[in-house]
Amino acid sequence: MRLKDKYGREIIDLRLSVTDRCNYKCVYCRTGNVGAQFPELPISDYLRMAQIFVTLGIRKVRLTGGEPLLRAGLVDFVRELSKLRTCEGKPLEIAITTNGHLLAEMAQPLRDAGLTRVTVSMDGVTEEKFARVTRVHNAFASVLAGVRAAKKAGLEPVKVNCVLLRGFNEDQIVSFGQFARDEAVIVRFIEFMPLEEDRVWSPDVVVKMDEIVEQLSHLRGLVEVPRHLESETARRFVFNDGVGEIGIVAPVSDPFCGHCSRVRVTSDGKVRTCLFSAFEHDLAGRMRGGATDKELADFITEVVMTKEERHHIGEEDFVPASRTMVHIGG
Repeated sequence: MRLKDKYGREIIDLRLSVTDRCNYKCVYCRTGNVGAQFPELPISDYLRMAQIFVTLGIRKVRLTGGEPLLRAGLVDFVRELSKLRTCEGKPLEIAITTNGHLLAEMAQPLRDAGLTRVTVSMDGVTEEKFARVTRVHNAFASVLAGVRAAKKAGLEPVKVNCVLLRGFNEDQIVSFGQFARDEAVIVRFIEFMPLEEDRVWSPDVVVKMDEIVEQLSHLRGLVEVPRHLESETARRFVFNDGVGEIGIVAPVSDPFCGHCSRVRVTSDGKVRTCLFSAFEHDLAGRMRGGATDKELADFITEVVMTKEERHHIGEEDFVPASRTMVHIGG
């Protein structure tokens, strides 16, 4: 059985949030509150959900938050996930997106448990710029140590995500290009999307793909290379000497909705078919009500058929998502 929506897109990626707590206060994400707004489920519930999704054709589970490394029992959860096999009988790809603050001490245990990939959110390559975006001081060194620990543990290629905001960190583009070359990581620039708690998004704050490419060319020429999969969100570039890879995720200026392969589950067990969904579907509620695995699988299949064709960012009919990013799962 394969999950497909009514537009024929195959759904193979699950983004599963395990908490909406976070120890950072990034300006593009949240106000100043770091506590949980929605309840976290028992780890056993997340595992049951993941098992059902995998039987429906999911090949990759990415653990998100909030900050997932804050969640107690995370290493054991990864270990249990690593026992699952896809419909093709292959190992499940298990990834995590983290701000990296606790990664230095957790990278090796997570790798030993079966984690295969890590993405670190890092929005500046100097302490000053990093603190301005995250609103957390004296933390840059911890994140850099986490990136290096992930590489040492074999969680490669390590990806480093930078959300660009005009007036905050757009002057870091070239420095991030050099960082990709020096640290042998994939740096991915992400256009700012209207998902923040403060609702400050405007088109003027977005640093778009063409500008990013132009800025990086001051460092060295870029060559675009093919995506690994058509459903990947990032356009891929390498520097013309082959040293350093850059990804650009451009949902505002270059939407990729037509090839979307994702579905999301929030930390309180609601299925979301798009980051910008106005509606959610209560999977956890059905679990608590005694639904069987078959009934839950049928419910998921029905929900996926409601997946939106595309978002409408920047258009007159755009309606903000029913939750902000930290409460959806990045």
